[in-house]
Amino acid sequence: MAYIDYAIVFAYILALAYLGYFRHSFKQSAANYVLAGRTLTLPAFVGSLVSTWYGGILGVGEFSYRFGVSNWLVFGLPYYIGAFIFALIFAERARRTENYTIPDNLDRSYGRPTAIAGSIILFLMTLPASYVLMLAILFKFLFGWPLWIGALIGTIISIIFILLGGFRSVVRTDNLQFILMFSGFIIMFIILVSQYGGLDFIKKSVPATHLTWRGTNTAWYIAVWYFLALETLVEPLFFQHCHSTRDARIARSGILISIIFWCIFDFLTTSCGIYARAILPNLADPASSYTELAAKILPTGLLGLFTLALLSSVHSTLDAYFFLAATTFSRDIVWRIFKVPEDKIPFFTRLGLIISAIIAFLGALYFKSIIAIWHDFGSIGTPALLVPLFFAYYGKRKMKAGAAFLSVILAGGISLFWLLSRYLTPDGNYWLGIEPIFPGLIISILLYIIGSEKSTILQGH
Repeated sequence: MAYIDYAIVFAYILALAYLGYFRHSFKQSAANYVLAGRTLTLPAFVGSLVSTWYGGILGVGEFSYRFGVSNWLVFGLPYYIGAFIFALIFAERARRTENYTIPDNLDRSYGRPTAIAGSIILFLMTLPASYVLMLAILFKFLFGWPLWIGALIGTIISIIFILLGGFRSVVRTDNLQFILMFSGFIIMFIILVSQYGGLDFIKKSVPATHLTWRGTNTAWYIAVWYFLALETLVEPLFFQHCHSTRDARIARSGILISIIFWCIFDFLTTSCGIYARAILPNLADPASSYTELAAKILPTGLLGLFTLALLSSVHSTLDAYFFLAATTFSRDIVWRIFKVPEDKIPFFTRLGLIISAIIAFLGALYFKSIIAIWHDFGSIGTPALLVPLFFAYYGKRKMKAGAAFLSVILAGGISLFWLLSRYLTPDGNYWLGIEPIFPGLIISILLYIIGSEKSTILQGH
């Protein structure tokens, strides 16, 4: 990194500050602060959703370096399928309800206890510990800081930019980060192909398994991620963006267009990860594949721009999830339990930002594994929420209020208990070798079968 590269990074931080604070006031209504006044246009929706749902850039780099094109089948295709199903089933219905959050939908269908239980699980799911860790790793590359210092500074920078403007600030910064993400990886891909060649070079330089559908993974390992990708159907980011659009049509069309952009970006990131394996075959830490590759082949200036692509990918998601955790704390927990006035929601959201930042910072230092955080939190939250939320919107039968409450508590609790079983077995495996997401899903489905009734509510209207 030369001085001009650092200048580019500094200019990026100034641009975020401008976009985060420009024309904003501390005195905003709840709808304006939490949902940007429900004014998102189609371009703003796509730019924000694409950038915020692609924060795991270092995990993608690590997986592509180690397993090649299998990355697309693990971290790409299952999530496209989930997003496509969400667009068809939930997007328009979510917007038409005029709700704020997922727990609002649970409250409407099953009552306050289920909504509160779901709120607590969602709060834990949206804490962005994995993205704090990724930002800390990038700061270590940039400045040589220890992880804890990078995590602390990255956390502070993220919450400062959205304290004032709320979700509108998140969207404005997301759209800048969308442009930077694509620009950096497009430039990197073009330089790689021009300097080293295309597919022939790759075939000669990486293990043959890197060009197979499963790499060196088992088919069962890949299949598990398709179940974990069901988390997409209870993804708070999707619901928040849909609730914030001008109309229902934008919500549905925006997700479908976003899938196309994710496909393009996955092609770029997977290709660059495979090139890193070909050019730098002996990396001690595959999670550093993008940074090491950039340092080797990019000239001054372009190195700074590519650094922004990595920072933008992580930072956009970190901001969005911090805000989601904060709104879950304020709108779904404090407001619902203590019945505070709605005009106090912005204040409690800002308080929630600070609380979320502290917990996420400590979580990042504890876990030290990006993929482990995704796996563990998704394995608990998905079985707890998927079935009740799905049938709140769709189908002729829905769960009774008591069954829905039990489903959230028991499915999430059993999956958590099963997750912890790896600490109780001598070999560190789960009981019976079964992933923790499955026992929870089975319990939730059984509770639906036993405790459902014919719906008297026209879903989504």
